[in-house]
Amino acid sequence: MAFSLYDASVANYLQTLGAVGGFLERGLTHFREKGIDPETIVETRLAPDMLPLRFQIISVAQHSLGAIEACKSGEFRPPSFKAPYDYAGLQGLVTQTSEALSAWTPDAVNALEGRDVVFHLGEHKLPFTAEGFLMSFSLPNFYFHATTAYDILRTNGVPLGKRDFMGRMKMKKG
Repeated sequence: MAFSLYDASVANYLQTLGAVGGFLERGLTHFREKGIDPETIVETRLAPDMLPLRFQIISVAQHSLGAIEACKSGEFRPPSFKAPYDYAGLQGLVTQTSEALSAWTPDAVNALEGRDVVFHLGEHKLPFTAEGFLMSFSLPNFYFHATTAYDILRTNGVPLGKRDFMGRMKMKKG
């Protein structure tokens, strides 16, 4: 069986989105147990010049579902990162993103191969093919923002480990 665009993108997005949902849930449990208002974590940053947890989770959604939708439409634009999500809203965004990505079939994603995608950033336009966009732009950004969200929770005391980040692995059957 050949390795496909779907396998390289959506299958990996779904695995990591499952992990992100899981570590957000573990975070919520931890914060409740410690008497910490989870809303205070939504705007927490790793460093003063980095963006907060809210931005990281919105970016996880944008660089997964938003990236696949961009391959279909031919255009990718960054979303407004000023959306007023609370902690529960961020959890809901991860769930909605996973559900919407799950609706994409391998055939539909694989059919996007070779399509043009233009990334619009202000006045700049960066041209890609769908596979170039997904592999060299979307996936690296997706993992960066998922890792940063994990790190924000971890540095705020949430007892997370590597398995929490990895999510459900695709084990050999039989």
